[in-house]
Amino acid sequence: MWYNKGEMTGPRSAAGRGGKMDKTNAAAFLNAYNKIDSQLRALYNYKASMSFTDIVRRSAEKNKVVRKYEDELTDFARLRNAIVHQSKDGKIIAVPCDEAVEAMQKIERLLCTPPTIGQTMREKKIVSVDDAISLKQALLLISRTGYSNLPVYRGKRMTGILNNRRIIRAMGEVIGRGEDLGAFAANTAVGEILEQSDLFSYYRYLGKKDTLQDILSAFENNRKLLAVLVSENGTVGERIENIVTASDLVAVNKILEDY
Repeated sequence: MWYNKGEMTGPRSAAGRGGKMDKTNAAAFLNAYNKIDSQLRALYNYKASMSFTDIVRRSAEKNKVVRKYEDELTDFARLRNAIVHQSKDGKIIAVPCDEAVEAMQKIERLLCTPPTIGQTMREKKIVSVDDAISLKQALLLISRTGYSNLPVYRGKRMTGILNNRRIIRAMGEVIGRGEDLGAFAANTAVGEILEQSDLFSYYRYLGKKDTLQDILSAFENNRKLLAVLVSENGTVGERIENIVTASDLVAVNKILEDY
């Protein structure tokens, strides 16, 4: 049960003199509830007449956080009605327990002040290459470092990502034509085998101010996604400051659980 009728138990529930109920939890719960209500209305432009329960149901189709906590938020809507409904003598008839307040406040933080990539994700060492180096040099670098997504730059602008998929495709075409693979690797610049379409098919740009939920949504919405590329503003061509792959999603979810 998310609430206690008539009296509370737990560290925040001690009744004052005269047996009055401590309403601290009720105030904290309603504050978080109202912030969530306002945030969802602002995000999706819901009508003022729409109930909180309807807002939750509709938002669950658009918002990963709401979708995850849809059942809890629906329960909390009923709890909120119990808190604000007063009996004939003017007393609140229900006060949320500590667990309900903490759960509501966590959802409020995730929706209203969500953790951003720049705040929470440790930046990795990024190995990048110039687009003029040979494919042979790039292959030796990949072999030595173990990195499989190498940002490629022409001057200060990133022009693409060199990955195993692109390398194998290019080398397969060479073999298919019966040409010398060693000569091809030595004489072909990395920039010559890149395809601009790869950036939009297999990668997603995000900025440091984007949220961890944006990372999860990127992988959820594109099953072919190889990595999220993090730059300062999430603009194509900016220098890459972090790369998030599917292997990082466990860490992302752990940050969200502990937030």
